[in-house]
Amino acid sequence: MPVETALSLGQHVAQVGLLLIAAIAIFGGALQMYLGQPDTSPRLDNVHRFMAGVYLATGIICLWAGITIRQQGFLVYLLSLGVLLAGVGRLVSIATVGLPKPNAVWLGYLIPELVLPFVIAGAHYVS
Repeated sequence: MPVETALSLGQHVAQVGLLLIAAIAIFGGALQMYLGQPDTSPRLDNVHRFMAGVYLATGIICLWAGITIRQQGFLVYLLSLGVLLAGVGRLVSIATVGLPKPNAVWLGYLIPELVLPFVIAGAHYVS
């Protein structure tokens, strides 16, 4: 059986970032699938739960990519782009309809969505 070499610092950073995103997306996707979109039309609830499924699946993919970080290449960049685009979507929402209350919670979601993709992609690039 071949002995695996230790992960590089870049691989560790990318792995931790992917596992963090996985935990958030799996928990958040499952919760939103269960809760749906309260006080809304059937159309919006349908779209909300569909996107919750996409969110949940992305979390599972991030979990797999984090666990198998040694074998991952371009997938890490694509997952980072997905998180960044989610943050951009949140920025567009804030610019269009305002920042939801409590402000600190929503900014607590937004800031990592805009920072983590660059940390993960940069760490993966140097590894």
